[in-house]
Amino acid sequence: MIIGGGVAGLSAAYYAIKKAQERSLPIRVSLLEKEARWGGKIVTERIAFDGGHFIIEGGPDAFLATKPWGVALCKELGLGERLQGVNPRLKNTYVLHRNRLAPLPDGLALMIPTNAQAILKSPLISWIGKARMGFDFLLPPAPANGDESLGSFISRRLGREAYENLIEPLMSGIYAGDGDALSLAATFPYLRDLELKYGSLARGALIMRKQSNGKSSPSARSAFLTPTTGLAEIIEALVSRLQADHVDLRLGTSATGLSQSGRGYLVHLESGEVLPADGVILAAPAYASGHLMAPLDAELAAVLREIPYASTATISLAYRASDLPRQLDGFGYVIPRRAGRRALACTWTSTKFPHRAPDAYALLRVFIGRAGQEEAIPWNEEALVRLAREELQQTLEITADPLISRVFVWENSMPQYNLGHPTRLARLSELLQQHPGLALAGNGYRGIGIPDCIHSGELAAETLMALWSPRTE
Repeated sequence: MIIGGGVAGLSAAYYAIKKAQERSLPIRVSLLEKEARWGGKIVTERIAFDGGHFIIEGGPDAFLATKPWGVALCKELGLGERLQGVNPRLKNTYVLHRNRLAPLPDGLALMIPTNAQAILKSPLISWIGKARMGFDFLLPPAPANGDESLGSFISRRLGREAYENLIEPLMSGIYAGDGDALSLAATFPYLRDLELKYGSLARGALIMRKQSNGKSSPSARSAFLTPTTGLAEIIEALVSRLQADHVDLRLGTSATGLSQSGRGYLVHLESGEVLPADGVILAAPAYASGHLMAPLDAELAAVLREIPYASTATISLAYRASDLPRQLDGFGYVIPRRAGRRALACTWTSTKFPHRAPDAYALLRVFIGRAGQEEAIPWNEEALVRLAREELQQTLEITADPLISRVFVWENSMPQYNLGHPTRLARLSELLQQHPGLALAGNGYRGIGIPDCIHSGELAAETLMALWSPRTE
């Protein structure tokens, strides 16, 4: 039994069937999703317009190719040849600085600046701030002393200005979090490894980049990939495969709790139905999984509920290219927390992925919502469109009415890997050992990206296959 029909839950079902078939084990899989559609935060709208299509993503718009699990699953589902990279002609990502867009300096490796000339030329950092960044080569590594926040670590190595103007806006684009609260060990542990191994972030990043360049070929694909008509292709392919494998797929089905039944479990549904299961994978948000676990294990439920989540929204707006005062000559821009804006980033979708808008049209997507700032956001569609248009007018001077607008609000959707997160994960692992046949999957634990979610589903399926043999009739 799998509860949660996002990409983690769907992947768990897929890999459970695959592993059972490889071992010639009879297995029955049920997948429950409380919403009326599959995919969780992956949702794609394909809108026919003027002889072409706008492809609008409501959640993530691509996945990281360097984490292998997304590409591997796509290939298994027959989508390998449909994967598209970002526009190879683009170079710039911008940062909002003093109400103007300034390009990120070249030479960012592992999020760490490594090109001294580019840093010296960049208006994002003052001369005092640039001098402070150079101390990274001189400062000794700090002794091990438990977890440290990302903001504290970067400020300690590169200075506060480099953190606030360079690293924080990039980090916010990934986690929508507060870097002074996010756990370094849970988000970017390799940065601490660079400090300890090389004594300097920049020195370590340079060495790692040289090693990586030596292994890659000139024809290497884009770091970010997406199927031609959107990420929903992955969901559609998974559902089709699970239907062919006779998985019991139930939309609009809410679970309310778990209880023990001998060596197995009972899944209680909102409808009053009770479903027996030899094993259960909880692929819902951590707080929702905590609610389901409460009747079975109060301590495990409490630890799950300790993982905080932030609410976010994406607003996609389509325009005639001729209505834009400036050329969209990059991937978009990010906004530092210190700028005080309610938006945190804007992706220039139609230049990042040219196939996502008809010729002569532009598609932009504004991201709203940061941890700790949710109260300042109006969470209704009309107000969010107005907020997004204000951001585009203020930064890009776009005053035309959009031809199309699409709003997606994700309430409590972005897990925050705050200080103490590794300790919580260790405690969850200990408590789960008391419940054979129970596993967790999803973005609340060891990675928030699509490949991480896919991998979590695969690992959860493997955990159950290794711990129990399903009963046969």
